[in-house]
Formats: sequence, C-alpha cells, structure tokens
Amino acid sequence: MSHSKLNGMVWIGLLLAVLSSGLVFAEPADSGAALKQLRETRKQLAHKQRRIIFNNDGCDALYLPKDEKLTLDKFLAKRTTPLAGTQVDTISYCTISSGFSFFTHRTKVGTLLTRQPGDYGIQNGMRNITQELVDLGADCLQAVLGFAHKNKMECFWSMRMNDTHDVAYRPDKPYLLYPPLKVDHPDWLVGDPVKRSRYGRWSSVDYARSEIRDLAFRFIEEVCQNYDVDGVELDFFRHLCFFKSTAHGGKASQAERDMMTELMRRVRVMTEEIGLKRGRPILIMVRATDSVDFNREMGLDVERWLQDGLFDMLATTCYFRLNPWETSVALGHKYGVSVYPCISDSRVKGEGRFHRGSVESYRGQALEAWAAGADGIHLFNLFDVFGGRSPVFKEVGDPKALRTMDRLYFVTVRDGKPDSWLAGGSKYSNLPIFTPAYPKTITASKPLSLDLTVGAEFDAGAKVQVTLHVQMPALRNVNDVCVKLNGHELCGGKLAKDWLDLNVNPAWIKKGANPIEIALNPKPAASDAQWTIAYEADKIPAKPWTRDSGSARTEERLSDGSLIIADRGTASGDYHYYRYPWGADPAGKSVIEARVKVVSGLSRIIITNGAAQERLELQPDRIELWSRKTIRHAMDTTKDFHVYRIETQGKDIKVYVDGELRLNAPGAYVKTAANRNEICFGASDSTNVGEACWDYIRARVDSQSCQDLVLSVKHPRK
Repeated sequence: MSHSKLNGMVWIGLLLAVLSSGLVFAEPADSGAALKQLRETRKQLAHKQRRIIFNNDGCDALYLPKDEKLTLDKFLAKRTTPLAGTQVDTISYCTISSGFSFFTHRTKVGTLLTRQPGDYGIQNGMRNITQELVDLGADCLQAVLGFAHKNKMECFWSMRMNDTHDVAYRPDKPYLLYPPLKVDHPDWLVGDPVKRSRYGRWSSVDYARSEIRDLAFRFIEEVCQNYDVDGVELDFFRHLCFFKSTAHGGKASQAERDMMTELMRRVRVMTEEIGLKRGRPILIMVRATDSVDFNREMGLDVERWLQDGLFDMLATTCYFRLNPWETSVALGHKYGVSVYPCISDSRVKGEGRFHRGSVESYRGQALEAWAAGADGIHLFNLFDVFGGRSPVFKEVGDPKALRTMDRLYFVTVRDGKPDSWLAGGSKYSNLPIFTPAYPKTITASKPLSLDLTVGAEFDAGAKVQVTLHVQMPALRNVNDVCVKLNGHELCGGKLAKDWLDLNVNPAWIKKGANPIEIALNPKPAASDAQWTIAYEADKIPAKPWTRDSGSARTEERLSDGSLIIADRGTASGDYHYYRYPWGADPAGKSVIEARVKVVSGLSRIIITNGAAQERLELQPDRIELWSRKTIRHAMDTTKDFHVYRIETQGKDIKVYVDGELRLNAPGAYVKTAANRNEICFGASDSTNVGEACWDYIRARVDSQSCQDLVLSVKHPRK
C-alpha cells in the first residue's frame, strides 16, 4: 500500500459520521464503516510479506565518534543505509527507551536523552548526537523513518516496555541511562539499589501503578501522533519484569493481568483513532516469550490479547527459548496473527570452534524457523559487529536459497535462565539446554540422548558434506564412544583437538527433530597410567582449561618447573582458579591427584560432579574438607611438595597424602553443586589470600563430559 495519505476529506467525513453516531471508541467493533475498512486494511497489511524485520536498538544515535562531523547521511550510514537492497522489509527502530521515559526522539511526555556517555565514564571516545540531530531539524526516528519509506520499507517504532539497562545506577554514582523520573519517584519501582528484587531487575517500573500505565500509553500515543510510523513494536522481552509481585518471587494476579490487558486495549483504540485521522492503519507488534503460561505468570495475558484482537504481529524469544518454533507459529496463526521468530545474539559462554553468532548459524536458525511455518524472521541485536553489512541481511529471508548455503545447527542456541526473571520459570522449558556452559555427562550406564532440529532434508543425490561435531575434551580414542543419528551408527570419526568429527550420510538427515545418542563403549578398568586429564607445569594451562578473570591482586607464573598461583587481595573477585569440565558421574568413581607445595594462606582443589561439590583446602598447618571442617589432618604443607590424592565413589570421599589415608568422609560428597561438573585448582577466595606451587594435577573419571554438539552443512563451491 502506498504511504501517501488517502483523501483527507473522505476520511474526515467518515470519522465525523462515526462520532455523530453516538458511538465511542471504547467499543470499536461498532464504530461504523470507516473503522471496518481500516481494520480490513490493517489485516491485509499485517499479513503482507516481510522477509526480515530488523530491530535497531538506537545506539547509533547514542554513540558516535567524538571527532566525526555529523550529517544525516553519516548517521544513517552506521546501521541503516546498508540495509537498502537487502531482504529487510521492515525496520523497527528503538529510540533507546532505556530506564522507562528516556528517549532519543523529540518528546514532551518523556525526557529527551541528551546526556553524554563520557560524563559517566562510558565510551569516552563517543558522543550522544540526539540534540545535534534535533538541531539539524530532525531526530533519529524521523531520519530512519524517512529512509525506510524512501526505500520502500516499513518503519515501526519499538518501545522497550521496561528496559533496565539503567540498573547500574547508585545514589552516589549517577548513571547515563537512569532517568529523572526514577530519581523523583523511587516508589514507582519494584525495588531499590540496596533492596534489590530477587527476579528481574530492581530498576523496573511497577505497572501496578496507574501512573506508569498512563505514561506508557502516552509515550506510545505521542509517537503515533507525531510520526508517520507504519506500526509500533511493544517489546515486553526487554526486560521481563512488570510487577513487584513477580520481582519478589510471586506470580502476577488476575487483577494485574487485567491492568496490562486494559493498557493494550487503550493502545489499540488509540491507534485506530489516529489511523482513521491519517487515513492509514498503525500496526501493533508484540515481542514476548514463547510460552503462554510463562507470559501469564509475568502478567502478560498474550493469548487473551490475541483472542481480543489487540495486536497484529507476534515476535517471540530473546535471552531464552522455551518451546519449538512451531509452538509460537501455531499460537499466532490460531488467531490470525503473523509470527516472526526472533534470532538474536546468543550470549552462550565458552564457545570455541563453532559460534552461534556466525553467519552459518544464523542461516541454520532461520531455515529452522521457516520450516516451522514462520511468516518471516525478526533480527535483534545484530548490528555492532556487522553494521548492517552482514550477509545475514541478504540471506535469511529466503528459505529456498538457504537450502543451498553452508549452515550450522546447534541443539541449543540460547541458554539464558528463565528463572532469572520468574520464580520457577524453567518449568515451562520444553527444549534441552546443552551448551559449553551447560555440558552433559555420559556414563557407562547412562548414554546421552538429544534431539537436533534441522531446517530441511536433503534431496536425493545432493552434493553436500554433512558432519556431526561432538565436543568431548577428555576423549582420547574414537573407539571409546558410539554415536548414532536417527538410529544410524556414525563410524570413521576423527579427533580434532577436543572435538570428534563424524561424517554423516545426508540421506540420514530429516527435516525436524533428529535423535542423537552418544554412548560409552565398554573398556578395561583404568590404571594410574591412564589419566584422562593431565596437566604438567611446563606451560600455562590451555584449553579446555579455562581461567578465572582474577584481578590485579592475583598472579600466576611458571617457576622452577611448577606453576605458582597467588591471591593477594581480599576484595570481591580476588581469587584465581583454573577449571576443567571433566564430566564426573555422580554415582561413579573419580580420582584426582596433585603434587603441591603451599607457600602461604589458603589454596584449594575443587571438585564437582553435577550434583555435589567438595573442596580440599590446603593451608600451611593442615588440610581439611570445606563442607566438614571437622574432617582435617594437621601437617606442614610448606616445607616440601606433597602428593594429594582424592578418591570419590558416589557420595563417599577419601583423601590420601603421599600414599597414606588422611581424610575419610563417607557420605560427605553431597553439598549442592548448582549443576557444575568440573575440577578446579588455584588460590583462595574473595575474603582470604593464598599462594601455592603446583607441580602437576591429574584426574580420571569413569565418564565423559560432552560440551557441545554441532551439525555442519557444507555445499561445494561452484
């Protein structure tokens, strides 16, 4: 549909007819022919093809190099101009909306964000150009809107309904994004900097207050009145907290859900009023989680909103995903709403060889979403690295073309914690969580079974190379494991550092879920000559060992054939450990042996098995178990190196020193491990100091740690 106005007199006449009928917009279903036509047009627009919706968080206005002369063209070149000629059909532009009430578009209802980041110690080489753009007779939203329409794209305004990037604020330490509204009305928040909320973030505004709901409505109304936007995106995922009830561990009440529903109804009526005046509908897009029940407990009755026709387009997921894409698609399509799965930065920690933020991964994710019946792709947080120039913008909107491109598939792309936002939120997760940050343990009695979802099968005779990559850092022999995909055993694998690469017959891959099983093959009992983990202090530990960040008061260095690790500080973060994901079996046996000489203070060997944790504490005059301080042995640990051997069997733990049993603790290996499964060695903690010389550390477990699983698809170069 053309962006030009319809004949103004016709629309005004229709509007007057509606008003003179005595009907009010609170009952929009009966508002007459004009509104009926508007809704029909809106429905058609809502279902037009949008290959890609690109959400821009607006930081291109907040951070421009200080020495760069500003023009509108230079501003647009940062993230917007490169989108011309791509598959992006809609730009959803967020004018910061951080802290609830700060904006970078011209506003009288909110506060114009003109603060400079350098004044708050943030990106000193950058400047906020909001006021400069206004002085040029424009603003960031108007500039992007004009570009979009000139290039036959839609432009939505995106409002983050409770953005809390301002959470770093303290009364004695002002923060760039913390708005005057919150300084003036601390009682409008769900918490405070001292009494933080347990869930979500303390700086969230409380939508139980009518003042907040009224402001949210007026923010949206002002944009719809002053800008020729094609729609508004109401982003409820940035961030997930709307009521004190949920912030402090409860569930939203029905009364609170009704408050949010009434706000949505007000927004819908308002957009229809303005749509009638301007002669063109304003679409409403909602971005929320992909679980109806999770949303309801947060206070968002999304299914009711769908039933009542309160929005037109649905985008789902961000920090975490709870369901297959088919769930979102089925929900939206049930009520005639188009659905746009959101693909964003995954933030998975510990990745090495394969990256979820790669172009190949975006292709795989997009093809999976298209296969589930998506109406298009929503891209979020894809700009700082690519600046609008990534191949992603030219590829992921075409499912047919994606089938012929190299791509990656992961079991889990986003591993954010639902429980961070809603008490017990993870109970709504219907997908496996499997990433390097959340590895799996494989034992002789318990194989690993996972589903890997693939976006397309392969045509018969297709010339394509398909490889299953399994990350198992402690695997030493390809014959120690048996890997099956869809019941087919994968043979002839090769070890590449800590990865096992297995060729896959493309004919064995099917569209949708592909069951994978990884089992340990039986092998003879191991001896001390067969350590599965062995670090000798001839170099600094390398991957798969990972190092804590430490601080300026921690140190490591090689000296006389040993690794010296020292912690000389007592501030938060003053500790220094190396960690190895060993994948111990909670019911099995493990052996750890380390040759150490204590210099001073406290050093530790820490072991966890996914269910329990224990720490052998090494101090100058004794060794003891962390969980049971009464289990100790007095000795001088400083005069010479000693060999400390820890043996566990299920919940039992024994510690030998130079071959002599010194600590015997049956049933002691039980303290909760918070899902960690690793061996660690190093110095002290934030409240103590310590230093020791480590000659070697070795370990053996009757299991394997599996850290990641990736399917790569490579097409021959033409």
